[in-house]
Amino acid sequence: MDRNEQVIAEVFGLYERFGDSDYIGEPVSQIEHMSQAAELAMAEGFDDEVVLAAFFHDIGHICTESAENMGGFGVISHERLGADYLRRAGFSDRMARLVEYHVQAKRYLTLKEPGYYERLSEASRRTLEYQGGMMTAEEAEAFEQDPLCTVSLRMRQWDEMAKEMHVPVIDLAVLKNKAVRLLAA
Repeated sequence: MDRNEQVIAEVFGLYERFGDSDYIGEPVSQIEHMSQAAELAMAEGFDDEVVLAAFFHDIGHICTESAENMGGFGVISHERLGADYLRRAGFSDRMARLVEYHVQAKRYLTLKEPGYYERLSEASRRTLEYQGGMMTAEEAEAFEQDPLCTVSLRMRQWDEMAKEMHVPVIDLAVLKNKAVRLLAA
């Protein structure tokens, strides 16, 4: 087994081991949530890095055993832990930053979009407190300058939408093939 095959086996193995666990405070499992996020990205024609970032955006909740918890709503700094884990695995910085930014996008939208906070699930509102709360105007201005800002905001919308019950999980072979191509590139 070469290095890339090992990475794929390890990363996707996390979903095989922990994917059925509840997606903290939501009506779907981790794997259902991730699968729906990836499918939304694919349906909109985004590239493989974005599709996989959508799939992996919450990997920080399951890739570490000893992380601190947000009062029963998942792992503190899961976005950074997940991004660092993916970088160490050999994925691109762009993909890792998209994973990292899904929390920044929530903080940004809470500031910029009227009614956004009210539409968040209870779990998402609770975790926002641990994630630094609403962005300041200065933070938002800096975020807007980032070339990944627009796609990060779209990814956040998929994150919010990917909570539908009884949606079949994507064939993971499709995502594994995308991951193999990215690691080989």
